[in-house]
Amino acid sequence: MIEPVYIKLKDIKPALSGYIREAQELLKRSEAPDEKVVHDVRVLMKKSRATLKLVASQIDKDSYERDIGSFREVGRLMCSWRDTSVQRKILKDLRKKFPALFIALHDNEKIEAILNKNDPSVAALEKMKNELFQIEDILYKTGYRIRFQTMNNIDPQNLIKELERAYLRVVDIYLACRNKPDGGNLHEFRKKSKDFLYQLYYFRPLNQPMVKSLEKKLDGLTRNLGKFNDLTQLVRALGYKYHSETNSPAMNELIIRMREMQDLYLKKVWPVAFKIFCPGQKLLNLLGFKILIF
Repeated sequence: MIEPVYIKLKDIKPALSGYIREAQELLKRSEAPDEKVVHDVRVLMKKSRATLKLVASQIDKDSYERDIGSFREVGRLMCSWRDTSVQRKILKDLRKKFPALFIALHDNEKIEAILNKNDPSVAALEKMKNELFQIEDILYKTGYRIRFQTMNNIDPQNLIKELERAYLRVVDIYLACRNKPDGGNLHEFRKKSKDFLYQLYYFRPLNQPMVKSLEKKLDGLTRNLGKFNDLTQLVRALGYKYHSETNSPAMNELIIRMREMQDLYLKKVWPVAFKIFCPGQKLLNLLGFKILIF
């Protein structure tokens, strides 16, 4: 008789505490976090939220709601910091590719406002400083609470069930996207895919090559969905309405160029998404989990 093999999943609490510590260390590097720091901290907050969702059914409900709300608030406070820099970068790249188009748009106030907002005003810097203080306070208090949070009795079997539920949620929104690929569905597809991606980390010990391979595919998929969403947000920031009679031919062309970029991003998303999230697949088969004894 073959002896059962016991595999231990990655510990939840040390990883969660580590995300908070890393975010705190990144924010201490300078008084005004640069684009990379903002991106990295936001990713750490998303990883933290995904982790809490994985253990939500096994921890105190009030603690869960308080802590996940804290991580969400940090992301919200940093959102405007990121959006401005990303939108400026997209417009600068487009200007390099289509200089004549931007000459025709030289008097567009919204485009110029985004392109020329390199040096934040004193008021903007003060606002960022206040928000940074709020973020540091939130992270300190949340880290302190989690330090005393009991997570010694986390049931691995329940974690697998939660992972499967997360997977099925992505399958559902993937199907919705293929039938109605609008911005709202695609945004939800990206968010739920990221939750699933960051939760997979804890299951690497079950089949590390398969899990890491899937993580790599999901990372590429969510990056392309993120780039699609960045363009959607830029169109909104420009206040563009395709049926407006006030649009100039140059403005309409600029939007078409951005829609073409979005088409290319989605073209990279769908083949990968089909292989991972096609309805009817079993998660355990997809991951190649053969040992489920803990």
